Amino acid sequence: MSTPPLSGAGMAGAAAAAAGFPGPPPPAAAAAAAAAAATREVNTASLCRIGQETVQDIVFRTMEIFQLLRNMQLPNGVTYHMGTYQDRLGKLQEHLRQLSILFRKLRLVYDKCNENCAGLEPVSVEQLIPYIEDDYWKNEDRGPTSQLRYASEERREILEVNKKLKQKNQQLKQIMDQLRNLIWDINAMLAMRN
Repeated sequence: MSTPPLSGAGMAGAAAAAAGFPGPPPPAAAAAAAAAAATREVNTASLCRIGQETVQDIVFRTMEIFQLLRNMQLPNGVTYHMGTYQDRLGKLQEHLRQLSILFRKLRLVYDKCNENCAGLEPVSVEQLIPYIEDDYWKNEDRGPTSQLRYASEERREILEVNKKLKQKNQQLKQIMDQLRNLIWDINAMLAMRN
């Protein structure tokens, strides 16, 4: 079973492990990096990126834990090699320890993001979703932005109507040309008969 592709630090750790290099930095280094990131001033966007990479690392570690658990045998009376068991148990405990460190790092990032966004006014979900309704236009007071939006909508509708009018005029011109040619042919035939 293959693991889905990951981006960011999780993918770098997987690529390094596949190449025979040591995996992600040791937990002490990761904790020191998280503490260093927390002490210097970081904007909210970079915190969100760090949080996303941390979540990807958590998913990667969790998948590795499930892979280890899937490969372990249940103690159902079958002879089991103690060395293999101890090795897998050690790996499992290391992954769990690193997973708890990643969750702490994610909590720090979450708290810092909340702290940075504490002064901002919350925006309702309805304002984030762009939609147009007739009632919306009627109830909205006519500020400069709404007037500009309304004017651009009107201009767009006028351009569409003009385009349709040009098409209809072209069709009428073709019909008139065909009628003129037909009358010309009839008159030519009448002139030849006389």
